[in-house]
Amino acid sequence: MTLHLRGVFLPDETERDAWVVDGRLTFTRPTGDADTIATSGGITPGFGDAHCHVGLAPSGHVADPDAQAEQARLDRDAGALLLRDAGSPVDNRSVQQRDDLPRLIRAGRHVARTKRYIRDLGVEIEPDQLVAEVERQAAAGDGWVKLAADWIDRGAGDLTPTWPDDALVAAIGRAHELGVRVAAHVFGEDALPGLIAAGVDSIEHGTGLTDDLIAAAAESGAAVVPTLINIDNFPQIAHSAVAKFPTYAAHMRALFATSRERIRSAFEAGVPVFTGTDAGGSLPHGLVRDEIRALVGAGIPQAEVIAQASWRGREWLGLPGLVEGASADLIVYDTDPRADLTAVMLPRRTLLRGAVVG
Repeated sequence: MTLHLRGVFLPDETERDAWVVDGRLTFTRPTGDADTIATSGGITPGFGDAHCHVGLAPSGHVADPDAQAEQARLDRDAGALLLRDAGSPVDNRSVQQRDDLPRLIRAGRHVARTKRYIRDLGVEIEPDQLVAEVERQAAAGDGWVKLAADWIDRGAGDLTPTWPDDALVAAIGRAHELGVRVAAHVFGEDALPGLIAAGVDSIEHGTGLTDDLIAAAAESGAAVVPTLINIDNFPQIAHSAVAKFPTYAAHMRALFATSRERIRSAFEAGVPVFTGTDAGGSLPHGLVRDEIRALVGAGIPQAEVIAQASWRGREWLGLPGLVEGASADLIVYDTDPRADLTAVMLPRRTLLRGAVVG
């Protein structure tokens, strides 16, 4: 069935008619009848959750395909029609085989230092194995590799980098030779200089971004996916650790206290900031709208948050927006969500691959 919709298509702000034929957008009226599903409102590409973990839950690994599908369905129903899985301990490719679930871009498994990350989550290796493991994960994923770049060092009692700088240069350089981008988990300050100098593509969390590091990231072209709603867990992490690791606990509290200021400063310096929830770790899926509101609350202009959560995020991940011939992955709102943030909570229609799913 051909679908018809009219509204203000973003970001070009033109009110026009569009049709969905065989799951794809066209702005040329086709022959035959069409079912009109919208006659006004703002129309955006679906949101992207650029940092989530399909196959991981607060309770542990989720290997069952039906349970993974439910996670992806929660994301879809919140408006996230594109997911970047930032590392999963299980095979989640079954999600990619279903047309009713969001598009999924996978990063394979986390690449972690031995005994320096969450147990059983990543592939744990030593620095001399990093390049070879990056090659393996590059082959297993969809254009991304995920490094765990800092974590608590129990000997030091605080966050420290997990990889020496020369290993990062070799591994990230090799990933780029293979046409693969690298995302890095990093909470603190000390791992960031080596990551940025090595050409990391995506800084996950980034709570350690001081002004000089922000300037370096802007110059390097790195993006940041801050996962603010997950950073809100830092005070609880600190509380749990204070008895054994008081320095680490104080550090986590300090990172939390400045997290909004730092991400706002990064945005103002020209660092791209993309929307990601970290769903699947300590948080459930389906929270992309909460992260959007958190980014606005951090002081990033609402229109910019919507853009980077939607069409700019899709472009960054390699998918087109609302252009001729693109897949009809879109959301229709009563009003422009760049001006009315409540609109994101009340979509009128959601289309995924041209099918109405909400």
